[in-house]
Amino acid sequence: QVQFVESGGGLVQAGGSLRLSCAASGFTFSTYAMSWYRQAPGKERELVATLTSAGGSPNYADSVKGRFTIARDNAKNTVYLQMNSLKPEDTAVYYCQARNRWFTYWGQGTQVTVSS
Repeated sequence: QVQFVESGGGLVQAGGSLRLSCAASGFTFSTYAMSWYRQAPGKERELVATLTSAGGSPNYADSVKGRFTIARDNAKNTVYLQMNSLKPEDTAVYYCQARNRWFTYWGQGTQVTVSS
């Protein structure tokens, strides 16, 4: 079955960095677009970054451009999110998502808390 193991979240001071990882199994990882979403308390889930299956140019939310970098390693079935210059408003639960034209799968989420 489809499984995700998300890791790398935690508590960090403003200006710090974290690297999230999402290791996937149970589907053909290389054929899926991979994305990171986040959801802050009381807010809707929002798209942070997307990388297509073809590995083209990633797309980022305006709020994270220049600070976050999404990358994938198809050999390891893993997608990463490098987060630099973190701000308190980046505090949220971060979810990885795998999507193709037929299916969408979600990770369980990992908490990121940025203190001021």
